[in-house]
Order: sequence, then C-alpha cells, then structure tokens
Amino acid sequence: MHQLLHSGGTSPRPHRTPTGRTRTLRNLLVTAAATAGLFTALIPAGAQAADNPYQRGPAPTVSSIEASRGTYAVSETSVSSLVSGFGGGTIYYPTSTADGTFGAVAIAPGFTAYQSSMAWYGPRLASQGFVVFTIDTNSTMDQPASRGDQLLAALDYLTERSSVRSRIDSSRLGVMGHSMGGGGTLEAAKDRPSLKAAIPLTGWNTDKTWPEVRTPTLVVGADGDTVASVGSHSEPFYNSLPSTLDKAYLELRNASHFTPNSSNTTIAKYSISWLKRFIDNDTRYEQFLCPLPQASLTIAEYRGTCPHSS
Repeated sequence: MHQLLHSGGTSPRPHRTPTGRTRTLRNLLVTAAATAGLFTALIPAGAQAADNPYQRGPAPTVSSIEASRGTYAVSETSVSSLVSGFGGGTIYYPTSTADGTFGAVAIAPGFTAYQSSMAWYGPRLASQGFVVFTIDTNSTMDQPASRGDQLLAALDYLTERSSVRSRIDSSRLGVMGHSMGGGGTLEAAKDRPSLKAAIPLTGWNTDKTWPEVRTPTLVVGADGDTVASVGSHSEPFYNSLPSTLDKAYLELRNASHFTPNSSNTTIAKYSISWLKRFIDNDTRYEQFLCPLPQASLTIAEYRGTCPHSS
C-alpha cells in the first residue's frame, strides 16, 4: 500500500490491473457505502425528524385532520368541582406514554353553559396527541375576565396537581373557549404570554382590542352569529392583534353562535392544525394554514398571516 500511495520519480506509472488487496479495499468501501444508505433508509421518519422533539403522530393528511379520531387511543378522568380556581372538569389524554410528554389545552364553555357543551373537543383533540381539559366555570354567569383566570388556573392544576401531570410538557400549553369562554381565551393569552396557542370560538367580550396578545391566535367567527356578531366581536378581535403575530381569522359559512358546541369538521381541522403548528412546533401542519384556505361551502372567509418560521 505504501508503494501505491507514493510513486516516487516523475515518470507516469503504467496502467495496472487492480491487485487483490485493492479490489478487497474497494469492495469494502462499496459495501460500507451501501450499508450506510440502507441504514439511513431504515431509520423511521420520526427518528430523522429528531430536530423537533415535540412532533407527535404520523405525517398529517387532509383525511387525518378531518377524521373524527386521530391515531392515539384516549382515556379520560374527572376532576372534582371542589378544586380551587375553577369548577372542575374532564381531562382527556393519550393512553400510551410511549411517545413521551404532550402539549396541553384548557377549554372553557360560554355564558350559562357547562363543560358538556365543549365535550366533543376532548377525544377529538386528545386522539391527535394532546392532553385536553374541558372545564366548568365557578359560575355559569362568570364574565370573560374571570373565565380567562379560570383557564389559567385549570392549566396550573393540570401541570402541577393532576393525575396526568407527568404526561404533560408544561412549557407547551394553549387555551380555547366558546362565547364568553372565547373572550376568556383572549384574556388568558393577554395575561400569560408564554402560552403557545389561543383559539376563541365565536368569542364575546366587551373589550374589542387585543394589541397586548403575544400568543399565536386563531379567531373563529360565524357568519350567522346574532349573539356575538363577527362585525362587533371576532373581526375587531382579529384586526386588533399585532400585525407581527401569527394570527388567523376563520369565518364559518352558514353557521351560528352555537355552531362550536357540536362536532364540526372545519373547526376541528383548523384547530388541530393550529395547535400542532404552535404547541408542537410541527411544521408538517403548515400546509393546511398556508397558502391561506379559500372560501368554500363551509368557509365564508379566511384571513391570516402564514406561520412565521421558527
């Protein structure tokens, strides 16, 4: 090998047939390269995406985000109304712990309503890889500011005292809510900028401007809402959010103030995409948010910023 590497002299060497040792070395190199390629091909996609440790579940499709259930089996547990800070509720969570911890979302009902009005979000979102807490409020008459405080108290309970706290990544939390619970969602986001996602659903609040919010926010309105009309609530909410913020406005077509209280594919698919993108930092879901969705049989209007790169 020393002679092969050091020719000595200035005369060009004549072409030689590879020796046995050279062929052996070449074969070893080819085999090593092939083995490396095979090894890379055998690595699961999730392992190759280890640069995002929060990614959960398989690559999404339109079918997967519209499905009534995701890939995770879901369990649930009740929380007593005797806990302090909010009125109890139900926690829905992925049964398996094989994938590690999950982000979490607290969801508040509207004026005079109970957690049962938001129950459909529990298994639908949890089966996509979140811990979901649908709560009752201390009083069904509580105003948005109080509901915001209760959403934050529910998140604190979830991450600090609940029976599923070990399954949750306390740095990746979000809030949702309907009507006054939607107004409370904005209040919670204003009060706790560390939240990763906020989704007010046909929200109601006497405060129409939210320039303080630093949490990526998806505002959902309904074209037929006569309780919290989009012109008086959802649109001003959206317009007042900072222009530098990741934000979107989804106006449901042929929908009412109470549309978010029943299973709804359009609400689910964009809520899942929003939560996945901003709580899990999962850019695989950007395809459903950018380019912006177009008006359709279920969407009257959609506005927004495409998600900013992390």
